[in-house]
Amino acid sequence: QVQLVESGGGLVQAGGSLRLSCSASGSIFSINRMGWYRQVLGKQRELVATITSGGSTNFADSVQGRFTISRDNAKNTVYLQMNSLKPEETRVYYCNAVTSVSKYWGQGTQVTVSS
Repeated sequence: QVQLVESGGGLVQAGGSLRLSCSASGSIFSINRMGWYRQVLGKQRELVATITSGGSTNFADSVQGRFTISRDNAKNTVYLQMNSLKPEETRVYYCNAVTSVSKYWGQGTQVTVSS
């Protein structure tokens, strides 16, 4: 089992920045990939960015060049740095961890971008 706890969401003006954190605990040695997804109520959850245990990253086209994802293995934490935020990126952001046998989700953190 893996437990994920997100933090860092909040209210920011358009063009501003936020950094989300996701702390993992439990069977962290089994995690192959971690990432961030976001969702508007009533719509499908969408990929934002992922990072593998080897450090390879992947981003949605819409955030390429504005968002970065990184990990601190000593703290078992993954970060999502979000710059130049847009009002349409107001979502609940979820942390995700993938092992060879399961996927895990955090509880989500609200990001609101005001225009």
